[in-house]
Amino acid sequence: MENTQHIHEYSESEIKEENKRIRRLRGLVDFSMALIAQSPMSLDEAHRIVQALREQAMRLFPEKDETFELLYTPRFRRLIAEKFSLL
Repeated sequence: MENTQHIHEYSESEIKEENKRIRRLRGLVDFSMALIAQSPMSLDEAHRIVQALREQAMRLFPEKDETFELLYTPRFRRLIAEKFSLL
């Protein structure tokens, strides 16, 4: 029996758009990390920044919330723990 699964080949414009969204998210992550690390703020404010970033990531990459949780949540958790002496 022949395998009839179709593998989507992405166009150059789709790849460019994906790369643009990746760069945007990385910039937002870097900015958010620096903001939390360097600005006087409360723990609640830091959590709100991370939540807003998570929501933006979901808009950029719908259905990729697990990826955000795997890649970025541990980094923010460590940063917040260090900043607020939660270790």
